[in-house]
Amino acid sequence: MASSSVPPPPSAPTAPGAARRAATGIQHTIARGGGTAVVTELGAALRSYSRNGVVLVETFGDHEIPPGACGLTLAPWANRIEDGRWTLNGQVQQLDITEPSKGNASHGLLRNTGYAALAATEASVVLEAVVFPQHGYPFLVRHRVEYALDDDGGLSVTQTLSNDSAEPAPYGLGAHPYLRLGEVPTEELVLTVPAATRLAADERKIPRSAEPAQGEWDLRPGQRVGGLSIDAAYTGLAREGGVARSTLAAPDGRAVWLWQDDACPYVHVYISDRFPGRPKAVALEPMTAPANAFNSGDGLRWLGPGAAASMRWGIGSRL
Repeated sequence: MASSSVPPPPSAPTAPGAARRAATGIQHTIARGGGTAVVTELGAALRSYSRNGVVLVETFGDHEIPPGACGLTLAPWANRIEDGRWTLNGQVQQLDITEPSKGNASHGLLRNTGYAALAATEASVVLEAVVFPQHGYPFLVRHRVEYALDDDGGLSVTQTLSNDSAEPAPYGLGAHPYLRLGEVPTEELVLTVPAATRLAADERKIPRSAEPAQGEWDLRPGQRVGGLSIDAAYTGLAREGGVARSTLAAPDGRAVWLWQDDACPYVHVYISDRFPGRPKAVALEPMTAPANAFNSGDGLRWLGPGAAASMRWGIGSRL
């Protein structure tokens, strides 16, 4: 495992396998096949990823924590829990409210936690953090995240939750990468999401119904990002070879995409006009369950004592 040192900016990555220190902790750099990625100690976040010199995700400075949850992995739930409240065996559980503007518990319990590096090679790194029993979530679970680059520089991520409790533990896993395509203005890219169903949400971003993806909400034909304002989950994903792909494509034929395996039936699409320094930024978030799953039961899964479950996703490109 590599040691830490004074960090250069993301545009000047360290040598493969090296690690460096920033506001988000140790920065683990991996490289292979023309791909280079930097993963942070804080939140096991994907801070940067490029292939053949083309930047494929949004990033942030050494002195910053991830803006807009940029690149974070999410456990033991993704997205939001309404009022931070849910019921376990007839007893109300109260989580901390971490999204005060909407009164929700947001993005799990490890967003502000440092992950320990368990293993590292030039092309991969494995990180893990523990959720200890606490108010609102009385379970002991471990979240392990492996980032790996293949021979062509493509990125894959495996997130695994293990239950070390004596009782079954509820969970939903997710991640929050923002994709881009080099220096092409994101608002000029065409977004395609192979989803038949949209989860309609209220003003607090809590899903209230499932509706056919139609009109402006239908991203299957592809729509220009500059004309979109979306913060919604989709499901009913069409798959090829066991994976669903959501794509950002440029007029010249280049493209970047998020792929997710069948453990992830949901993708949350968030088009932000508040990402620092970017008129538009697109988060494509693979999830095993949508917002408020602890209350709705949609996509909610339970891990038995000693059991583990995984989801896989990654980023591909045509350059």
